[in-house]
Formats: sequence, structure tokens, C-alpha cells
Amino acid sequence: MSHAMDTITTTQIIRDGETIVSSGGNFELGFFSPGNSKNRYVGIWYKKITVITAVWVANREIPLKNTSSGILKVTKPGVLVLLNETNGIIWSTNASISVRNPVARLLDSGNLIVKDANDDNPKNFVWQSFDYPTDTLLPGMKLGRNFINHLEVYLSSWKNTDDPAPGDFTFHCDPTGYPQNVLRKHGVKHGIPSLRRNHIFKFGLVMSKNEVYYHYELINSSIISRFTLSYSGASQRWTWGNQGWVVYLSVPSDNCDGYNLCGAYGICGITFCGCLNKFVPKDQERWDRGDWSSGCIRRTSLDCQNGDVFLKYSGIKLPDTEHSSFNQSMTNPEECKMWCLKNCSCMAYTNINVSAGGQTCLFWFGDLFDTKELSAQGQDIYIRMASSELDSKGSRHKILVVSLTLVMGIGLLGLSLMLYAQKRRKISLWLRSLRKQRLDYGNNHNDESHNNELELPLFDLCTISKATDNFSMNNKIGEGGFGPVYKGQLEQGQEIAVKRLSRTSHQGVDEFKNEVICVAKLQHRNLVKLLGCCIQGQEYLLIYEYMPNKSLDLILFDPVKSVFLDWPKRFNIINGVARGLMYLHQDSRLRIIHRDLKASNILLDFDMNPKISDFGLARSFRGNETGANTSRVVGTYGYMSPEYTIDGVFSVKSDVFSFGVILLEIVSGKRNIGFSHRDHDLNLLGHAWTLHNEGRALELVDSNYSEKSSYLSQVLRSIHIGLLCVQQCPEDRPSMSLVVLMLANEDILPQAKKPGFFTQAETSVSSETQSSINEMSITLPEGR
Repeated sequence: MSHAMDTITTTQIIRDGETIVSSGGNFELGFFSPGNSKNRYVGIWYKKITVITAVWVANREIPLKNTSSGILKVTKPGVLVLLNETNGIIWSTNASISVRNPVARLLDSGNLIVKDANDDNPKNFVWQSFDYPTDTLLPGMKLGRNFINHLEVYLSSWKNTDDPAPGDFTFHCDPTGYPQNVLRKHGVKHGIPSLRRNHIFKFGLVMSKNEVYYHYELINSSIISRFTLSYSGASQRWTWGNQGWVVYLSVPSDNCDGYNLCGAYGICGITFCGCLNKFVPKDQERWDRGDWSSGCIRRTSLDCQNGDVFLKYSGIKLPDTEHSSFNQSMTNPEECKMWCLKNCSCMAYTNINVSAGGQTCLFWFGDLFDTKELSAQGQDIYIRMASSELDSKGSRHKILVVSLTLVMGIGLLGLSLMLYAQKRRKISLWLRSLRKQRLDYGNNHNDESHNNELELPLFDLCTISKATDNFSMNNKIGEGGFGPVYKGQLEQGQEIAVKRLSRTSHQGVDEFKNEVICVAKLQHRNLVKLLGCCIQGQEYLLIYEYMPNKSLDLILFDPVKSVFLDWPKRFNIINGVARGLMYLHQDSRLRIIHRDLKASNILLDFDMNPKISDFGLARSFRGNETGANTSRVVGTYGYMSPEYTIDGVFSVKSDVFSFGVILLEIVSGKRNIGFSHRDHDLNLLGHAWTLHNEGRALELVDSNYSEKSSYLSQVLRSIHIGLLCVQQCPEDRPSMSLVVLMLANEDILPQAKKPGFFTQAETSVSSETQSSINEMSITLPEGR
């Protein structure tokens, strides 16, 4: 039942089932139950759309348990109260002043106000819901702080879709330093979303001595649009259309929207951190491991007393402005520069547009944090640097200093380099003959592939050098046993990842040839694509397609980044890796055993689709061969199967074991190697086996994704399949084709047997075998 008016008076009450509607029919107020909840709340929602979408909730912390028992009324001297079945007040407004004839009125903006019925001034009211929002910001609302009455208006997320009580996240306009919008989790800074111009709404920041606030207005008033803070911490812009509610903008849109992932002077590109130009990692060892929290430092120290300079950096999101100040009396960039130059504690400056028009100077003091690449709508900032950097081109000159005590070492190094040079000459001849030779993919001469040439482009060194900015350190995105990996961009705009064979790599030459043979003809959506190679002078390069989201391990095992891997994304990665392995084992022209499958060799594209990479240790087989023996065990502990680690026997079932380890790591978010538990000394495989046998398998699930209950059967099935893959005996493990089938069907799974390497102690290796423990082996592309 709807009242014909938009107002509640002191002589009128609203019961559950009754509503009031704003004068233009945009919004409605009444009692509702969110999601699947049976609790009752007073709220405001859109009147003109079919889906009840609450934009404000009154009693969000104290619901009504008894349906149809609530009463909403206005009392003198101007207080709006909600009563339960016993006439107890469970929610009320507060008012600093009283009025003679109070009414509550729902405006067409969605704002509920309490005012004097005889006062026609729309700005005079004793209370408004816009001052106490829940998770939604509507056009015309102010998000910020009033310095007169000390009121802060901010958003707070719901606990979940069924419970509007305050959740983990809040969204503020923080006036500290230069005002900025800040996402907090449990009060701790969690992200600083960047605002981007668009055709849906226009936004602005208002600053005065009395208040500071952010607000937005719709460019087209006929569009229904709202801004919300979800219970998972995503700030989202929604629009209503023929397909219902559609997310127009969402933050975080990538991992760089998390706060300060790259430390001081680091710059983030999706999941990869780099140093700003002319800065270097503060802790290179940690940086190479993908731990960027220590940030970067200037490669040349400042010398303020003898003169510094400011260098321009473009196309970025400005750093955190908490430790900044601004001067609205300065509008000229040269004024900004001169003021900052005279203050040795001023580390950077820029000019920004202000809502009232014109520009102002913004200054930073101390280190710069939370900088992000923005390909479009990026801004400029001028950062203080040593004057010697002004003419520097960023190149490094290496000086070799030799002391007499190193003569013996240099002699041994010379011998090693001679042997290495012989290997390079051999592979040089092999690569140069690629254009003339044809690859034999089998003994069946009727196979069309027998007559196909190796269709692998040979790139010119100048092209690759230009694409990587002469192999600049700023473009370096990884390092492994093969050598460094660089991000590059060809002249036509294609982004690439370049593996560069290191002169100190003793195994790299063999890996180079092996990878070209194994990967050149492979075509599958879940395998990284080799675009070509280059051999020229002393340079040996492999050129790959570029993966924006780097490797799985850098996201999966990071407590901050892993929150972006919800279960659907994890299950998609599991399925993709399974399909890629099935292709290698049975569908490719050569049967290929990877031998080094691990989380760091699973790369993720822009949409988090997995691609298996790094075939330097792979072995290929013809016909019905499925395995072999070796006296030289290479791979990574924690992923290698027992029969391979101990006896040097490898087969397609060795890869199945590695896949099982990765699957359990994806489910748990924990590494197999280094896993520890307070109740036992088992590794991850033993822990998963124990929980599975005791009917507690869900305890294995990573706590960073909370929606596991929605995919309960899928999660449990995945754990069971993972345990089937890591069984002790290779014969007991399923083939990858069967794994793909089991992941896609709900059939009853066979009972799993005890896994190999049940405890950490079982991972010892016999002295006859040699194992390569290289958890740092090639990790290709980084973010953006």
C-alpha cells in the first residue's frame, strides 16, 4: 500500500506494507527484506525499476525480527523513530534543534529529510539521510567532512547481500593533505581509486574553510545511475538499462588498485611493479622474487645544497596525497617549481585543476607511494632528482676492476667461457639452418606435418633492442636460469616478452634449442605462444607473446593480491592448465612432457586465463612413447613426482603429479614447499589428504575467497581430483584427458590413495641423481 504523498507527519505512521513515494516518483520508502533474509528493514529504493534496489537503510544494525511489526513515525521536536512490536525504539534520528511542526519528507533525489512543515526553504532541515549514507552514493550527495559540526559523511559496505549491517570496508573523502578518495578496510588504507572522465557523470572536489567534499552529478538526468561500495570492497558505478543493472565502472579493476603494492617510488602496472625511471630497487634480491614492498630509491642521491633538478613523469596516477600540501595562490607551473626547489623537503610537485576553475600547485613531502600507470587520462608530475640525472640517458657504464687476488678465478672463468662459446657456436649453426631445414615430427611420411617447415620468424637484433629500449633495466620483468626477461613493444604496437640468454647460463643454450623445438609448432589457447627468436653476435633471444598478469605464483601466494582470485577464476585456471597439459600429452604433433610444471610457470593473460610456459626442460616423444629414464634430474622440488625425484623415471604421469600439486595450491592458496601447520609436520599434500579422510576438506580452502559455499561441490570435487593426481604410484594417477572429464562432470570419483611425498621428510633424493632446484626459473610477462 502506498500513500499518495511523500510526507510523514506527527499524526501519521508508516506500518510494514505501507510506503511513501517522492513527488516525482523516483524513490520509495518503506519496509523490505534484502536478499534471502527474513529480517525487516526500513529503506529507500528506486520506484520506477522492477528490481528492488535499496539505496539507504535506516536500522541496518538492528533488524526487525517479526514481520509486519514495525512502525515508523515522526515525533516532536523533530525525531524520526522506528518502533518494534513492543513499541521499543530500535532506531532514531538525532536533531540538534527542535521545530514546532516536524515532518519527514522523501525528496525526488532520494534524500529523506526531517524539517518544519511551515518552512518553505528547502535547505532548512533538522536531519537528512544524505548525511548518514549506507553503501550508496547518489547524485547530489556530499562525501566528505564538515569542519563546523565535525560530521564526516562516508560510505560503509554491507556485511553481505543479505545483511546491510556495516561490513569490512569504508569509502571516504580524506581531507588530510590534498583531499582524495580513500578505500579503507577495518580502518586501514586499502586503496586510492583514480577518477576518470566519462560520459555518464561529472565529478568534482569542493574545498572551503568550512568543509571538504567530493560529489558527482549525472550528465543526462534521464539515466538511472548509482555508486556503491560492495561487501567485497569494490567501488562500482551502476547504470540501469534494458538488461537490468550493469556495472559501468568498477574498482579494483586490476591488482594495481590495491594500496601501495610497489613501495616508495615504485609504479604498478596491473600485477607487476617497476621502478620509476632513474630509480632502482631498494632491495634487488627481494624485488627479483616478486616482493616489491621495499620499493625503489634514486640511483643518484640528492644534493639539495649544491642544486637539484625536477624531471617530468607522464601518464600516471598521482601518488598518495596524504603527505602533501597545496597553495591555491600559486597557479603558474614555474612558481610551483621555484617554491619546491627552495624547499629541500619538497620531493615533487604538479599543477592540478580545481573545481572552481583554474589551477593550483600541489607539493609532496617525503617518499612517493601508490603510483600507477594510466595509459589514458594519466597526469604529469615533476620529481626531485640529482642534477647529474638531467643529461643522463639512463644507460649504465660497467667498469671491470681486476685485482691480483682474482687471477685464478679469472682463469677458471675464461675456461668456462670457452666451453660456453663452443655451445653458442653450435646453436648458432643450428638456428641459421632453420630456414633450410624441415622438421621431422615422426616416422609417418604420410603425415602432412612431415613436410612443413618450422614457421618461426627470426627477428633482427636491432628490432628487439629498440622494442626493449636497449634492454633497459626499467623494462626487465623477470630472471631465471636461462637469463633475464624484458618487456618490449614492436613498432606496430604489439607487446612482447623477450628472454635473453645470459652469458653466465650453463644450461641456457640447451634450453634455448629445446624450447624452440618443443614450442614452435604448438598452438593451444592454454600454452604461451613463441613468436620467434633472434641470434646475432653474442645475443640469443626468444620472443614470446606478452602476458599482462605475470605468473600465477605472484598472485596466488600473495595475501594482498590473492583476494582478486575468487573461486570462479581459480577454477578457470585449474581447467585451463588441465586442457593445456592434455594437449601436450595426447593432441600435439609430438607427445611432450613438461618436467617443470609449477605455479611460476603458469602465466595469466589480461582475463586471468592460464598459459603454460617455460619448455626449456621439456622432453618430446614420437609414436606411443610416454616416458623415459634420466641420470640427471632437473625440475623443482615440491612439484616433482616421487619416481622422477628418486629414480629419474619420468612420464606423462610425472606431469599429472605436478598438476595435482598446483591444483591443491590453487585451492588452498599455500605453497607445497615450506607449508607448515601448528598441529602436525605434514606438507600440503599430507595436510590435504588428512582433511579429506576426516571429512574436513573445506578447511583446506583459502580464506581469502569467502564465497566457497556457493561452489561447495565444485571445490570438494577439485580437492578430490588433486589428491587423485598426487597418488604415490604413477599407475594410480589419472590421465590428463580423464582429469578434464572429471572436472567437467558430477560423476562419482574413485577413492584416492595416499599421496607421494606424504611428509616433508620423504622428499630426500638419492645421491646418484642431480636435481635443479630453481623456483626462480623463467617468469615471463608482468602487468600491462
